[in-house]
Amino acid sequence: MKKILILNGPNLNMLGKREPGIYGSKTLDNIKSECEVLAKELNLQVDFRQSNEEGTIVGWIQESAQEFAGIIINAGAYTHTSIAIRDALLSANLPVIEVHISNIFKREDFRHHSFISDIAVGMICGLGTEGYCLALRAFPGII
Repeated sequence: MKKILILNGPNLNMLGKREPGIYGSKTLDNIKSECEVLAKELNLQVDFRQSNEEGTIVGWIQESAQEFAGIIINAGAYTHTSIAIRDALLSANLPVIEVHISNIFKREDFRHHSFISDIAVGMICGLGTEGYCLALRAFPGII
């Protein structure tokens, strides 16, 4: 069974508490549970992780090529700042789908640039937490 690594960046551990008008009321644990159920239906496995530390995320990506068939990443604010995460994704040489709960293009100007988008197979933004499941549904056709 193929495995998908789902990575979450800084502050996503605060989902359900942080700015519910933007991010909704679901917690990261709720999203993880939904992804696990869907993965079983799709004959996939998921490994769902979150870190507020850039180096930890880079390390997970560097190790991913040994175990995973693809990556779903919501890098949070690191989307707009981290060349290190971009470089790690390139070196992993796995298909990547970028996810954002909010529509980053309807927010502050600094959120309009992503260091991940141009190396990703696809990007889902603005569809709330459903974006994770939509990304997961795309993988059987990609891997």
